Parts: sequence; structure tokens; C-alpha cells
Amino acid sequence: MPVEVLIILAVVIVTALAFDFTNGFHDTGNAMATTIATGALRPKVAVAVSAVLNLVGAFLSIEVALTVSNKVVNIQGSDGSPVAGLMGVPILTLVLAGLVGGILWNLATWLFGLPSSSSHALFGGLIGAAIAALGPGGVKWNGVLVSVIIPAIAAPLVAGLVAAVGTKMIFRIVAGLPEQQRDTGFRWGQVGSAGLVSLAHGTNDAQKTMGVITLALIAAGTWTDLHAVPVWVKVACALAIAAGTYVGGWRVIRTLGKGLVEIVPPQGMAAQSAAAAIILSSSHLGMALSTTHVATGSILGSGVGRAGATVRWRVAGRMAIAWLITLPAAGLIGALCWFLAHAIGGVPGVGVVFAILVIASLLMYLRSRRERIHHDNVNDVWVDGVPPADHDDVDSKLAA
Repeated sequence: MPVEVLIILAVVIVTALAFDFTNGFHDTGNAMATTIATGALRPKVAVAVSAVLNLVGAFLSIEVALTVSNKVVNIQGSDGSPVAGLMGVPILTLVLAGLVGGILWNLATWLFGLPSSSSHALFGGLIGAAIAALGPGGVKWNGVLVSVIIPAIAAPLVAGLVAAVGTKMIFRIVAGLPEQQRDTGFRWGQVGSAGLVSLAHGTNDAQKTMGVITLALIAAGTWTDLHAVPVWVKVACALAIAAGTYVGGWRVIRTLGKGLVEIVPPQGMAAQSAAAAIILSSSHLGMALSTTHVATGSILGSGVGRAGATVRWRVAGRMAIAWLITLPAAGLIGALCWFLAHAIGGVPGVGVVFAILVIASLLMYLRSRRERIHHDNVNDVWVDGVPPADHDDVDSKLAA
């Protein structure tokens, strides 16, 4: 393998694992936000449990990984070898550009506490870079439609419906129990259902990065098996997403746990059980759906299913807008990164794009330090859809 290809492949693998890490802390709230909000688990314990189960879940199947490596970007023939003229540097640069698009969108939405889809950020980045590099033919549109777009629309709706029905049934069954006794039992149920969501998240989301690294190995000509993923890739991705989960994306956890619906334990268990069932079944079918969409849909559904629950539709509306623009926004970043890297060429071009990623990530991290969200204040109460840290600003504007 030429030294240039080897260097760029190494950069792509490091960047892919960085994406996996951001996926972990961005999506921790999918499993643990409601468990933390109701006090079923202490925040630090919750993210530790979620990290371990994400690690285990990453090894349960490879169907989603094969979807990413085979059904999104059109770079290999039927025998698994790269398409003529697309070997090496150009496709590795494409994969890198797509990853940068996904990471930067993940970090931007995390900064604002928006539970957007890490999966769609990744797919958007790859699709944008593929169109920039290869034209519309560089994307397998049928695969994108069947395995990405349709699940994105259907999954949150189904999750919301299942959670709403489940919540109604639960409250009817336990109507005669004292609230304290009822909530104590359901907190234990939340621990189990949150564990299932964490396991499901590892099964679905860690595999997406496995698929990207496998895609890069195919592009470099070092892997041709369309029905398998290298063992070292599985291990590396499992460890990366588990580490990210343990860090805890507290800003997103705050929004999901306190910003959408006032959660009580029976709701939390219903929402998490619905989310786990849908994510696990979709992973088995190879559908690379957004666990964020599923978790959010189920939380909203639990609010609808509980009589008198407060549902903050304005916050949900902001999240829906973020969902709609995730694919095109990440795609635009991916396309711009491709054009820049390709214009400079080779290792220098890849180096410039990687440097931009590092600098932009550092700037967003420093910006986040102005308003620190952590395990001690993640459960602070929202007022009229406004996060706790913004209360003083709102009060001052009203007084003026």
C-alpha cells in the first residue's frame, strides 16, 4: 500500500472513532434522560451503566454496519472491490469529508442542547461528500430511501404511538396504588428498560462507525468481504462509543429529561420500553434508524398518554426543525470539506480538513464552558420551556 494511502487511511480511522465518541455522548440521553429525570438512577451511575451496555451491544450484530458500508455510498462493485478509478486517496478523502460533516453537526447541536440525529449527521456528511466527488451516481438512492429516510419518518411516529398506548394502559392498571408505592416500583422498571435502550443503542449506532471504517478499508483495497467487519474494527468502535457515553452529553440529557415532558416513573418505563423494542427490531433488519428520533418520539408519546402531563410542543418544534436540516446541513459541510481537500490534494488536503475539524471542535468546546451543564445541575427545572440557565435572561428582558 502506498505511504500516502496509508497515512490518509489512518487519519480516516482516527476521525471515524472520534465520530463514534461524539455519537456516544450526544446520544446518552436517548437511554438515560428519563431515568435521570425521575431519580431512578443517579446521573453518574446512569451514564456508567449505559456505557457498559453500549459496549456489549456493539457486538450483538453487524447488519447496520453492512447497511452503511454497502447501501449508502456507491464505491464498490459486486465483488467488493473499489470501482475502477476510485481506489485510494479520492474515496478516502470522500469518507473523511463525510465524517467531518457528521462530527461538526453533532457538536453544534450538542452545544445548543438539541437532540438531533447522529446517524443522519453521518449519512448527510457522506451523501454530501459523495455527490460533490462523484455526482448523484455516487449515492445509492434506493438504499438511502429504504434504510434511512423511511425509518426516519416511521420510527418516531410508531414509537410515540406505542409509548402513548403503553402509558395509558399502565396508569389504568396502577390507578389504585398510592403514588409513592407506584413510583418506587416503576423506578426499578426504568432501570431495566433504560438498560435495554443502551444495549440497543450500541447495537445500532456503534455499527454505523464500523460500517464507515469498513468502507474506508474497501476504498484502500485492504478489505473486500461485503458480509463481514474486521474484528479489530468492532472492538475499537465499541470502546469509542462506550467512552463517549460515559462522558455523558449532559446538555442533551437535560433537554430530553426535563425540556420535553414532565416525566414520572411509569411514563419513563413506557417510553424506554417502546424505544428499546423498536431500535432492537430495526437493528436486526439492518435499518440504520436514528435512536434519537425513536427516543424523542417515545418520550412525547408518554406525555400524550398521561392525562394532565405537560408537553412542551415549542421545544419539540425546535427539535423537529433540527431533524429536518440535519441531512442537508451535514451534507453541505461534507461537500465543502471534499472540495477543499480535493483542491489542495493528497495528504496536505486531508491535513487541512483535519486541522479545521480540530480547531472548530475546540472552539465549540470552549464556548460550551461558558454555561456548564453537568451531573449536578442536569435535573434543574425548566420554566415555560426555558432552560434553567436562561431564566435570568428572560426575566431581565421582561422587566425591561
